[in-house]
Amino acid sequence: MTMEFVMPTLGADMSAGTLIRWRKEPGDAVGRGDIIADVETDKATIEVEVWTDGVVERLLVEEGVKVPVGTPLALISENGAAAVPAPAAEPAAVVEAPPVVPPSPVPAPVVPPPVEHRLLVSPSAKHLADELGVDLSTVTGTGPGGRVQRRDVEQAAASAKAATPPPPPEPEAAPPVADDRQAAMRRAIAATMARSKREIPHFYLWSTIDMTNAVRWLQDENEQRAVSDRLLHGVLTLKATALALRQIPELNQLWADEAAVPCERVNVGVAISLRGGGLVAPAIHDTDTLTLDELMRAFRDLVARARAGRLRSSEYSDPTITVTSLGERGVEGVLPVIFRPQVAIVGFGTMVDRPLVHDDQLLVCPSLTATLAADHRVTDGHRAAHFLNVLDDLLQKPEEL
Repeated sequence: MTMEFVMPTLGADMSAGTLIRWRKEPGDAVGRGDIIADVETDKATIEVEVWTDGVVERLLVEEGVKVPVGTPLALISENGAAAVPAPAAEPAAVVEAPPVVPPSPVPAPVVPPPVEHRLLVSPSAKHLADELGVDLSTVTGTGPGGRVQRRDVEQAAASAKAATPPPPPEPEAAPPVADDRQAAMRRAIAATMARSKREIPHFYLWSTIDMTNAVRWLQDENEQRAVSDRLLHGVLTLKATALALRQIPELNQLWADEAAVPCERVNVGVAISLRGGGLVAPAIHDTDTLTLDELMRAFRDLVARARAGRLRSSEYSDPTITVTSLGERGVEGVLPVIFRPQVAIVGFGTMVDRPLVHDDQLLVCPSLTATLAADHRVTDGHRAAHFLNVLDDLLQKPEEL
């Protein structure tokens, strides 16, 4: 059975992509999850995976061509057998022809050499022709016996000047152009966010979370680890967000065809700023099932590949919710915009010391502002508040994450 491998949708507002490079050729075997091509969108270059086992039969789109989403890119034989070329035709029988005797050569006629014509030119006319760049062989002389004189040369020079078109104007220097890729990314982000705010009925809730227990546990845990294996508090918030979605599953849905579709897996998208500007939010798959060590490794790997332009199509298109954090920039809170077709996004600010009641005492404690933007079509303020309460409770017991 032969199936079509098509240009995938790598984001809610993606309409087309440019095939940058084929990773496979006709006759190559492919397995589920193998990278078959690199595709460039307005935001990034994505490694596109194939979702079947088989053999590449034919590539339908050349490298460098931009095609709409859904366009067939290649044909893949799912039964594992490459397309068999048609058998070659039997060669025709060879019939020997009688030898051909070439005719006797006919001698070419003898052409007499041309008779040299002597041009009559006055010395002053010759000198003037050299100065003006006039070809004397093109000048008709008006003197005795057809002799070329000065006035003949002057007239020839004037006629040549009148017949020569004026040179084209010098092209104006083009104004400096901004980086096309960067400008395209900004336009894509702006269009996505504008559509999200226009179509999704956002509402916002936020809560201040006491991080005393989390910070204390993290310090004790990291003291026992090598520097390269230490955990960041960001993995605690990622894991807590994923676990909270188990209890508030209506926030782990995608909006499609005027209805919310529940997601079986919890794939938390991580908002990553790119070097030179721009933003992507690829997914860490099955975030709720990963240990903190697995999540830390996955997070570091995802950030490195996102900034190197090596994200996979499944990571780019599979998030069921997104987490964004501007804590490293000193921002205490963020009111994020939901990424379509998701129905919620969680924002975290920087860790700051605030006076809080901890263990029935008023203490200065490390705290974190968590913000939830949710879609009013699928949930309400009561359930959204419950989500933030669950998130808070989970971060009070970091050893159980």
